[in-house]
Amino acid sequence: MLKRLLPLLLLTAVPLTTLALNAGGIITGQVTDKITRQPILGANILVVETGTGDATDASGTFTISGLEPGIYSIRVSYLGYQSVTRTDIVVSNVSFTKLTIDLEPQDLELEAVEITSSYYRTSTDAVTSLQNFSYEEIRRAPGGNEDVIRAISVVPGVAAQANGRNDLVVRGGGPTENLFLIDGLEVPNINHFGTQGATGGPLSLINLDFVDGTDFSTGGFGVRYGDRLSSVTSISLREARTDRWGGKATISGSQFGANAEGPLGTAGSNMHLSVRRSYLDWIFKAAGFGFIPQYWDFQTKVVYPISNTDRLDFFAIGALDDVIFNSDTREKRLSNSQILGSDQNQYVTGLTWRRVSSSGLFTLTGGRTYVDFSSQQADTTGAIFFDNQSFEAETSLRGEYITRLTPVVELTVGSQIKRVETNSKLFLNNFSDRFGTAFNGINSDNTLTGWKWAGYFQTAHEWSNQFDYTVGLRTDYFSELRNEWSLSPRLAAGFNMNELTRFTGSVGLYHQTPQLTWLANNPTNRQLDQIRVVQTVFGFERMLRFDTRLRVEVFQKNYRNYPASTVRPYLVLSNAGAGFGGGEDGFSNFGFEPLVSEGKGYSQGIEFSVQKKLSEVRCYGIASLTISEAYFTAVNGKEYKSSYMQPILFNLSGGYQIDNHWEVALKFRAASGLPYTPFNPDGTRDVARYNQDQLAVTHQLDVRVDRRWNFTGWNLITYLDVQNLYNRNNEFSASWDIEKNEVSRSAGIGILPVIGISAEF
Repeated sequence: MLKRLLPLLLLTAVPLTTLALNAGGIITGQVTDKITRQPILGANILVVETGTGDATDASGTFTISGLEPGIYSIRVSYLGYQSVTRTDIVVSNVSFTKLTIDLEPQDLELEAVEITSSYYRTSTDAVTSLQNFSYEEIRRAPGGNEDVIRAISVVPGVAAQANGRNDLVVRGGGPTENLFLIDGLEVPNINHFGTQGATGGPLSLINLDFVDGTDFSTGGFGVRYGDRLSSVTSISLREARTDRWGGKATISGSQFGANAEGPLGTAGSNMHLSVRRSYLDWIFKAAGFGFIPQYWDFQTKVVYPISNTDRLDFFAIGALDDVIFNSDTREKRLSNSQILGSDQNQYVTGLTWRRVSSSGLFTLTGGRTYVDFSSQQADTTGAIFFDNQSFEAETSLRGEYITRLTPVVELTVGSQIKRVETNSKLFLNNFSDRFGTAFNGINSDNTLTGWKWAGYFQTAHEWSNQFDYTVGLRTDYFSELRNEWSLSPRLAAGFNMNELTRFTGSVGLYHQTPQLTWLANNPTNRQLDQIRVVQTVFGFERMLRFDTRLRVEVFQKNYRNYPASTVRPYLVLSNAGAGFGGGEDGFSNFGFEPLVSEGKGYSQGIEFSVQKKLSEVRCYGIASLTISEAYFTAVNGKEYKSSYMQPILFNLSGGYQIDNHWEVALKFRAASGLPYTPFNPDGTRDVARYNQDQLAVTHQLDVRVDRRWNFTGWNLITYLDVQNLYNRNNEFSASWDIEKNEVSRSAGIGILPVIGISAEF
């Protein structure tokens, strides 16, 4: 297959200069105060690679023209504010590149410090453990398939998961513990074929073409974020172009689609929309597979400026996911009997009103998320023995005000209310799981409707140009739990030893309500408490050069009140939710058995990372090493390894821009094998040795080559992404082969060449 793909890649080396457009590209944008969002007059904008620039006018806007198509960095500076360098700015001849840059005030004597460190953005919401990713950094990630979750998984502390999965396991936490936000709206799961009761799935449903940037916090985040224990992924959608209508057509490794964007009638208003469809079903049918997935997704965003101080942003995302089983042969029926099929229809809508003033920024965000699940699994005869028809919905309203009390004191206050609804019709035939636990037949129809409320305040203060701290308090309420209220205080601080060295630390209490499916499928589980964890993080940062940062962080997490099974006394639900689920893991993520808040555990570790941003030196990358452990104690009083514990994680990802047309990149990842429970000769698992065996070490190399073309009125981007270059047979799970009566260790995907082609116009 690779031999067939190489000629297409080589074709991109043929020069087509007669078609190239020599006209320069344009960077335009606005520079504002980060808190008040007031425009800054006279800020200096410099294109690092060319030395050309501009200064902002009274409205804070700037324009730099005459640039050759390519990728640039710009430096923004203004007296009394921290200087900022924005990297990976893509300039084309199709449309101008629009930026919004926020500057933070600072004392004048600190400006020299910030010029050397401005490649790395900081936040009072996450003093520790924060990474920022631009659109271009995500798009070009080898093995990432232009997927937000896969791209950010290279940061320290994120466990390696099987190919074809977006299960985030962060610093020893479970797959249920991750918070996602899209333009400030909380979204339970952002994946196609999402795992019910968790946050993972095979691939993201967000079209990367409309992502401006992503902030990813792996711990120590502030009180603005709650109801999750381990991580926060905040995705910002960009505005559409405002000069004229244009679009993009794409075909990639698993899907094809089309985008359109442009101005609307009112000055400054704009809109983008996209439609994508997978073509895996055509490939799987042609190959004669029995398991055939297919999906569609749709996305739009509208920006409407009401006045100079008020603006409305609306977005909507929808997805249709279907699985077709072809069981016309014995082999296919046998294979399909191991798979939990999950059809899903879902949508997310959000509307934000933003008002800026001289004193601060007020935002009001309302939205709704809805997912309809249809999950089934059949036995080897084709008879359905598990069926779950359910929906989960959230309708929310969130208000927040951020102001600066003094030049060095920032205050944030906010509140959120949610109405949650779920209904679950669950059928389970008499069933015994692989651990020998027998479940009598279940045929239930349960509904849960309740209210969630949260309120928080946070203040950030900078003292004496060296010390800064953020302190906050959050309270959460859920009407359907025994103990309805929780209180979460958090503190973070940083100390600048000198202009190159910084120490950070954070400690906080975090709470999370049990998953809706656990509460709905068994009403007795509504006696559960909110899960809680105490997180402590200490960090050290050293700027090795202006674009390169060394970071070391030590973390510890102590869990209490984790739901644990009384029927399966070894099971804590921190160990449920990754992978495709189903009968092989006893449908544990559905939570239909009686649960109690008696699970507890801990995780701890140390992370080392070195990161270089793209600059005049046209290479970039991140290398990280994580050494950690995670254990949980079940209702039987025994302590077990976390099912996702990988004591050693190593990542190396980076690339080199040869010129404005060619770019090469690679990603190498190695990790300790996952724990698993060994099997008895009869195919049941040995409960006495729960999670005591270990799969083999995993490692994989992905290599990617990108080529950009610039023609008159349109651009072409092509890439070849070879995943698992040396065809490593990685093990990610162990199961029982009912045909051969022996243990089968499932392997990841072998060598996989992926071609992507995008045409912009």
